[in-house]
Amino acid sequence: MPLTAIVLGASGLVGRALVDQLAASPDYEKIITLTRRASPHPSTKVENRVINFEQLAQSAESLRGDRLFSCLGTTLKRAGSVEAQRTVDLTYQLEVARLAARNGVPHYLLVSSSGANAKSRSAYLKMKGDLEEAVTQLPFERISIFQPSLLLGQRDHFRFGETLGSWVLPLLCKLPGLHRYRPIEAEQVARKMLGVSTRAGSGVETFTLDEIF
Repeated sequence: MPLTAIVLGASGLVGRALVDQLAASPDYEKIITLTRRASPHPSTKVENRVINFEQLAQSAESLRGDRLFSCLGTTLKRAGSVEAQRTVDLTYQLEVARLAARNGVPHYLLVSSSGANAKSRSAYLKMKGDLEEAVTQLPFERISIFQPSLLLGQRDHFRFGETLGSWVLPLLCKLPGLHRYRPIEAEQVARKMLGVSTRAGSGVETFTLDEIF
């Protein structure tokens, strides 16, 4: 039976690639993208819905479908503070997940980060770990967590640190013990998410960079 996908963070690097792949997949008949601003897509299968992230409960009806792909995220520079970044990367995503679980969405797929750990001293890795721990307590039939490292791809804005990292990390990651932190193309992450979403499974599963991608 054709599936309905909900994509949070559809305007981001992984989200854009994922929406394109979902639209081209015969397994999906409808893709609902939830964005802060209008984000049209050429496929008639894609329905964009603009939502207010400060009042997510008002958009609860948009969170009905077969798969919820959570790809939302921002940087400290764009957010302006750790607290503001945490609001986007943790608070918004968790509230969307809660609403979707309440609506009976069976399968939740989350883009997290390599090294995510609720006990980490890194504010970024801690918020990712906090989110992972929180969503695994929700009553989804299946939860799939993806932990890529630095994401490569064509962004809509320049990030000097990530651009530099995309040059340097591939060389550093040739050293013993660092291979698991190598950069990965966003399209490859999206492709893995799509594949996992169409295969049978249950419970909580985590896909780490060194094991899967």
